[in-house]
Amino acid sequence: MRRRLLTVLTVLMGAAALLLCLPLAEAYARGRTEHLLLQRRSEAVRFADLADRMRTGADRSELTAEISRYAELYGAEVIVVDTTGRTLAQAGPASPLSSTGTADARRRALTGRSTDGLPTLRPWGPRSVVVAEPVGRDERVSGAVLMSVPTTTARRDVTVRWSLIAAGALAAFAAAGLVAAGTARWLMRPVLDLDRAVEGLTAGRLHARAVSYTGPPELRRLRQHFNTMAQAMADAIGRQRDFVADASHQLRNPLATLVLRLENVEPHLAPGPGREEHARALDEAERLEELLDGLLAMARVESRITEPVDQDVSRAVRERVTAWTPVFGAAELELTVSRLPADLWATALPDAAGRVLDALLDNAVKFVPPGGRVVVCAARDATGGQVVVRITDDGPGVPDDRLDVLLRRFGRAPEHQNVPGSGLGLAIADEIARVSGGRLEARRNTPRGLVFELRLPSSQTPQPYTDR
Repeated sequence: MRRRLLTVLTVLMGAAALLLCLPLAEAYARGRTEHLLLQRRSEAVRFADLADRMRTGADRSELTAEISRYAELYGAEVIVVDTTGRTLAQAGPASPLSSTGTADARRRALTGRSTDGLPTLRPWGPRSVVVAEPVGRDERVSGAVLMSVPTTTARRDVTVRWSLIAAGALAAFAAAGLVAAGTARWLMRPVLDLDRAVEGLTAGRLHARAVSYTGPPELRRLRQHFNTMAQAMADAIGRQRDFVADASHQLRNPLATLVLRLENVEPHLAPGPGREEHARALDEAERLEELLDGLLAMARVESRITEPVDQDVSRAVRERVTAWTPVFGAAELELTVSRLPADLWATALPDAAGRVLDALLDNAVKFVPPGGRVVVCAARDATGGQVVVRITDDGPGVPDDRLDVLLRRFGRAPEHQNVPGSGLGLAIADEIARVSGGRLEARRNTPRGLVFELRLPSSQTPQPYTDR
């Protein structure tokens, strides 16, 4: 937006400079042309007066001497003609007066009209102009004085003045450009600050605020209102998370006591319906305890107490696969690693890759039937900006319209309601990925099963892999 604003301001300033400079330059060119006309016309009037008083050979000699001195001084050509067009006197080098281009000027002069306008002089031309003056007046016109005037000096003056105008315009444009850049920066600084604050809030950094105190009053008021809104939102979310964490924490102790007492009561129960009800009650209590543990884990992740750090994803994948292999073997499942480079480093929450893998592998153990196969692979994406860990299984999978439910809290299909677990594992994994600056995606596998992809930001300073 700043570039667009600068572009608009630059175009407007350029147009303003042109609208001011072009008329000024044109006005000077016309003024210099008028000045040249007045200068040369006064000389033509003097020559016409001499020609009008020419009666004898001495008068002709005087006229010839005058126009010769003039032609030698200014490098012009002067011709005096009578009403028939016959040349009475001539001086100076050959010039356009000898061409048909002067016919109109001569015709006007022979009808008693002086030259009242010249073509506007510009640096590129014309190189000479014609000034004509009638000899005599009204019905007593007896001839005409035609002067071919070189414009070298006048065009040089126009060139110099135009150069000064152009230099002034460029200087003004540069100064205006600096002012525009400062104005754009002044206008955009609070906007960019708000954008960074919104980006921080979107990424889960609830402490992000707009700190710029510059800009127009409207944007300063917007910053104040935004910070007030952000603080209110952070307080509301914080109270909600604190409530979940406090409630979960406060319930764990009495629940643990209840589970312990139920276990202590079990040996004193006689076989029969009572023992079965006791077992079901103990199972529900343990399930509630697992649910509270999940809520506490979710609250810790959402609170984002820790900051992202560089971590070795390759080692985390290798360690988690090694740890889960016996569990998969007991469930009659095959767990393999198909591709695992040794230099995959990512920036994420501490042990983010391992915690997400635990949730995904635990989900596979629960829902992939015996005889199934789970494959883990990791690599850097095509751009090199992310590390991708992919977990593929050949289980029953879920329909396309249910994929978005997998990562929701307590998201379960009706047929899986009795599967052990709190329904928070994948939601916690998704939150870990999001807070780490990455994402967790789920899609169908071909021909059957599911594919989970964990994407984490690649570390900017990869560390050499060392096996501990």
